[in-house]
Amino acid sequence: MFYYVLKYVLLGPLLRLVFRPRIEGLEHIPSSGAAIVAGNHLSFSDHFLMPAILKRRITFLAKAEYFTGPGIKGRLTAAFFRSAGQIPVDRSGKEAGQAAIREGLGVLRKDELLGIYPEGTRSHDGRLYKGKVGVAVMALKARVPVIPCAMIGTFEAQPPGKVIPNIHPVVIRFGKPLDFSRYAGMENEKAILRAVTDEIMYAILSLSEQEYVDQYAAVVKAEEAEEKAANARKFRRMPLS
Repeated sequence: MFYYVLKYVLLGPLLRLVFRPRIEGLEHIPSSGAAIVAGNHLSFSDHFLMPAILKRRITFLAKAEYFTGPGIKGRLTAAFFRSAGQIPVDRSGKEAGQAAIREGLGVLRKDELLGIYPEGTRSHDGRLYKGKVGVAVMALKARVPVIPCAMIGTFEAQPPGKVIPNIHPVVIRFGKPLDFSRYAGMENEKAILRAVTDEIMYAILSLSEQEYVDQYAAVVKAEEAEEKAANARKFRRMPLS
């Protein structure tokens, strides 16, 4: 119930007013039945903009950190995400990934829309990164289509670390559903999962026209953070003249 109050009364009208999103390809979203909507992830606001413009309810796999924050703010954030029907995902290891897949398949078994960001985390620099194969596992196991989606302009509207969004035009673009029925029963083959995931990422890339990086975003973030820390240590060791 709270999901629809957010969508139609509280948050939805506000998001439409502030961002005035232009929607393209909405006809590609099926009016009924299970499907996966796989998109790029540029901003915290992505979680709310897409559900606000879709007629159907969509459930996202959201990182567990949104549900475990400390203090009053953490509890309010967790309550908000739960009320909005989002599912917490622990991203700390392989077993956690299997749990996320089980949760996602549960949504699809109810003939609902499942939203997922194959990159696994927000892009920190606006580029599109390599997708993780969980989206392929779910698509093949559930035998459902995957609708690629591109969020355009949300990075500029609310880049990482910015709480109050900028006023910036936003486009939400949906592509034609991808059918992977030709790979039915092959969800345990690594090469197939990689091929399916890459096809999904290419479809997203074609819609978003981002620069593509053939590395996982989390790995690049960690490498850049380590380099920054190393430079800071080096600077502190420099002798004063």
